[in-house]
Amino acid sequence: MKKNTLITLFLFSLLLLIVVSITLLLNFNKTNRLLTNNEDRTGMFNTDTNPMMGNGQMRSNNTADIINDSQTQNKLKLPPLLESDQETSTDIFYTLTTQSGTTAFKDGPLTETYGYNGSYLGPILRIRKGQNVHLTTINKLNENTSFHWHGLKIPSNVDGGPHSPIQPDGTATVDFTVMQEAATLWFHPHPEGLTGEQVYNGLAGLIYIEDENSDALDLPKDYGVNDFPIIIQDRFFDENNQFNYEDIRNINGTQGDTLLVNGTISPYIEVKNEQIRLRLVNGSNARNYQFKLSNEEFFSQIASDGGFLNEPIQMDTLQLVPGERAEIAIDLSDYKNGDTLQLMDGNAEVLSIKIVEEIDPDGIPLPKTLNDISTNFDNVSVPDKEMTFSGMGNMVAIDGKQFDMNRINLRAKKGITEIWEITNLNAMMSGMIHPFHLHGVQFKVLDRNGEIPPLNEQGWKDTIALYPGETVRIEVEFSKEGIFMYHCHILEHEDNGMMGQIIVE
Repeated sequence: MKKNTLITLFLFSLLLLIVVSITLLLNFNKTNRLLTNNEDRTGMFNTDTNPMMGNGQMRSNNTADIINDSQTQNKLKLPPLLESDQETSTDIFYTLTTQSGTTAFKDGPLTETYGYNGSYLGPILRIRKGQNVHLTTINKLNENTSFHWHGLKIPSNVDGGPHSPIQPDGTATVDFTVMQEAATLWFHPHPEGLTGEQVYNGLAGLIYIEDENSDALDLPKDYGVNDFPIIIQDRFFDENNQFNYEDIRNINGTQGDTLLVNGTISPYIEVKNEQIRLRLVNGSNARNYQFKLSNEEFFSQIASDGGFLNEPIQMDTLQLVPGERAEIAIDLSDYKNGDTLQLMDGNAEVLSIKIVEEIDPDGIPLPKTLNDISTNFDNVSVPDKEMTFSGMGNMVAIDGKQFDMNRINLRAKKGITEIWEITNLNAMMSGMIHPFHLHGVQFKVLDRNGEIPPLNEQGWKDTIALYPGETVRIEVEFSKEGIFMYHCHILEHEDNGMMGQIIVE
């Protein structure tokens, strides 16, 4: 009898163990799916050392793989060139409205999105050096937003940072004079704690600045024919084609498994066999991109964040971290009608380039001189300011502190050149790249770990990669007074408090 009781207890215990194990396994699988859509999509972790790549760029390991969609290719959508409300010889007026809507990215249900003057992304604002710009900004969302002009050298009261929220149905006027050279800039929201979600939902647009130099340079400049805006983002679609940011948000940087270029999945362009110009913008929340051509041939980088480089730089690989921009030229003169070429991110196809017409096979070479930016790497003095970036997730910090709207972290004088030394304290083997962005200026990179920066970083910059364990020195001069932000451009890090503010007097 005792033996039978023991056997019964044993069988009951075994059955209970099986039930508990199955329950734990189901919960694990549910959690694992969230991680797959969330933490495994961070894409900024470095599990290996960062080998140097073309022209001094360093590769980071993206942990979220992009799915190469097998669907039919789609013609690249082009953001509309915004028509001005009014224009004179000295002034131009524009209106921008944030709004919610739905967008068709793929077959099935429409995706709920945000956009400027439309349902997703925004138009291109064209302005000129010396022009007086007047922007009417309207918020039709059901939450606060702001309009940040990323890369513009403008007063802080119109910069559109977290100090300048616009409430639902609110309107604000932005007035400034363009005081910088030709460049491809962008705009996006910057409200405290909401930047990542609003950008992920679709709020981003481009600014083209032109000047006499850009007018004179013999470069591709026929919009949508040989000169293309390329806003690269990654998104995750659920089974109903929705973004569902709150479900997949990752505190170390939210990523997706599907590439969107100007809101297009699997895009292509049709071009002649000539020089073409791609204005690359990393508009993702957290993903680094490693651009190359499918045939591994060279292309030429002609501009960085804040304008033209001094001369075209031959590249075979180009990394852009979130917020960075670069303009590249691709010589297609050796291609024939019917040939194709792909712009790649690692093994993922970003853009298919289809040659549909042959013209002069000799082509037109790029200008040898594009700009005249002074560089002096021999007289780098003791830094005027030092700062450290550290941490991950909710523990990110600058100089050991998280953002406080009521605290001024740094002070500077208008018109005084300073050297800033910025260090990423994260360990090389397990740390993260922190993209450093500074409002209100275009700066120069002086060195990386004491070494002269690569040629393609010797132009004007407003965003740079800080690699784990690395120290970068930059030359900064503010031309406007006020309070400006500096922060990590992993948008979830920014929202988590990896941000500081400097007052310029």
